[in-house]
Amino acid sequence: MGVTPVFDVDGLCYDYDNQIPALDHVSLTVRPGERLAILGSNGSGKSTLLKILDGLYFPNQGSVLAFGKPLTEQAFQEDAFNFEFRRRVSLVFQDSDVQLFMPSVWDELAFAPLQLGLGQEQVKLLVESALHDLQIEKLRERAPHQLSGGEKKRVALASVLGLSPDVWLLDEPSAGLDPRSVSWLLDFIHQQGEAGKTVVTATHDLGIVEAIAGRVYVLDEEHRVVAEGTPHQVLADKTLLISSCLMRPVQYRQQ
Repeated sequence: MGVTPVFDVDGLCYDYDNQIPALDHVSLTVRPGERLAILGSNGSGKSTLLKILDGLYFPNQGSVLAFGKPLTEQAFQEDAFNFEFRRRVSLVFQDSDVQLFMPSVWDELAFAPLQLGLGQEQVKLLVESALHDLQIEKLRERAPHQLSGGEKKRVALASVLGLSPDVWLLDEPSAGLDPRSVSWLLDFIHQQGEAGKTVVTATHDLGIVEAIAGRVYVLDEEHRVVAEGTPHQVLADKTLLISSCLMRPVQYRQQ
């Protein structure tokens, strides 16, 4: 038997309010330990797809398997499934302000482990380790809303790192970051991959794709998967990038 995929998505459709299409018959597979990019323009459905993989939304049509088990509303009603899934899979939102809501960075990093029922001493060790690993010790007493965009991104990642998830879902992680913060982010994604973690990144930033992924799916403006391949194959297909609104025609003519 082959290795069970982390996610197996088949014919997935999702409409907002049953009338605004976000995903149209999307099928894809995420393998254990791979770094995968979901590439698409704004509005193509990338964020919606990540939220479905995280069990926050559920499809109107089609199926999603997570670790070989159906990812359904009914499944999350079972405490054992809910606990295990939330421990193994974590989503980092594009807008860090959506994710950060506690009065201090330390409280932010402690929140998720406490919700999973871990003891105070264990939580303290996890928080201190995450502060150190993401080099944000000096921010421990700061309020998240007082931080820069790059600092907020590190805190958002640290709030997940303490759980040591098997799967990272990253939504437009480079958005709003300066070049130094982007460089740090790319190193972080690489480190997670080297550690055997599965990293799925949704982005429209063509400049980071080769650094963050070994395989790429492309969503077009019709919310469909229109290509799958290596970063080199996808980035070399200028016609695909233009038709998917990931590159302007003028960029193609100038090259």
